[in-house]
Amino acid sequence: MASSKEYLTFILEQLSDLEGISYRAMMGEYIIYYREKIVGGIYDDRLLVKPVKSAVSLMPNAIYELPYDGAKEMLLVDNVDNKNFLTRLFVAMYDELPAQKKKKS
Repeated sequence: MASSKEYLTFILEQLSDLEGISYRAMMGEYIIYYREKIVGGIYDDRLLVKPVKSAVSLMPNAIYELPYDGAKEMLLVDNVDNKNFLTRLFVAMYDELPAQKKKKS
């Protein structure tokens, strides 16, 4: 099931206090970037983030879910209605996220 544009718009609004939020559509889902690093994505109208230490510590009871078959498990963010929490989560995760790999020309 693909994610809805409405859910993407809602999540982007919740993250609107952060500069550098962007997304890329991919096979009916959306990859979410913060300052050019992949934080997670929207899969089947669920916000999933990479399970880095800061995310696990902020969401100790989070459920691990697969974004799609064959993918690595990610953390389900169930507190998407709390704009301040989402902002804190993304800021906390940033330093632990790997830099984007440069594409070969």
